[in-house]
Amino acid sequence: MKKVIHWRFTLILLIVGFMTAVQYNSMKSPEQRDTRDVWTIRHELSTEKQLHSEMLSEIRELDKTIHTYKSLNDENTGKALTETVDKLYRQAGMTDVEGPGIIIEVRPSAESIAFGLPITDISPDLLTRFVNEVNRYKGFTLEIDGKRFTTLSSIRDINGITTVNGLNVSTPPFSMKIISPSLKESEKMYNYLASSPIHDDFYLDNLLLDIRKPGAPIEIRGFPEKFYNQFLEEMPKGE
Repeated sequence: MKKVIHWRFTLILLIVGFMTAVQYNSMKSPEQRDTRDVWTIRHELSTEKQLHSEMLSEIRELDKTIHTYKSLNDENTGKALTETVDKLYRQAGMTDVEGPGIIIEVRPSAESIAFGLPITDISPDLLTRFVNEVNRYKGFTLEIDGKRFTTLSSIRDINGITTVNGLNVSTPPFSMKIISPSLKESEKMYNYLASSPIHDDFYLDNLLLDIRKPGAPIEIRGFPEKFYNQFLEEMPKGE
C-alpha cells in the first residue's frame, strides 16, 4: 500500500514539475508577434512588387538585346554593339542629359538665420536619405551641387566634410537637379517630394528644401571621370 502511494506521489510531482518547466519556458521566451500596422505591410508589399516589376523589365530588355544580336548579320553586329555601349554609357551617367525636371535649392532655415546660428554643412546621412527618397522612382537623373550622381557614386564623410564622388559638397545654399523621362513624371516627383516627410529631417538640421515646379528643360552634365576597364580585354582579330 505504501509503495502505491509513493508511486502516485512521484507521478504527481513529475507532472507538476513538467508543467512548471513549460510555463517558465513560455514566459522566458514569449512568442514574437508582428506588430506592424496594415499600412506598413502594404507599403513593404508595394515596394517588393515594384522591385519585381523592375526585374522583369530588365529581363525583357536583356532578352530583346539578345534577340537583336541573334537576328543580325556580321555587317550589322558592330552597329548593334556600338548602340549597346552607348546605352551603357547613358545608364552609367557618362553622357550629358537634357529634359524636363525640377530644381531643388537647399538653404538655411529662416529661424537659424534670425537667431544667428552657424550654417553647417549637410550631413552624409541626411543627403543619403534624400537620395533614397528620389530612388523610389526609377529612370531619373540626379545632380547634387553640380556633381552627377550615378550608380557609381558615393556619399561619404571625409575629414568632417560631406563629399559626393570624392568632391566636397558646398555649404548651403546649393542646388540639386532631377531630370525625369517626361514632364508627367517630373510632376509626380514634384508632388511626392513636396509632401515627403524628408522636409522634417532637413528642418531638424536647420535646413529647408525649396522645390521649384517643373518648367523649362534643364541640363545635367555627364560624369566627368573617365571609365577605366579593369577586367575586359579586346580579343585579337581572327580569334
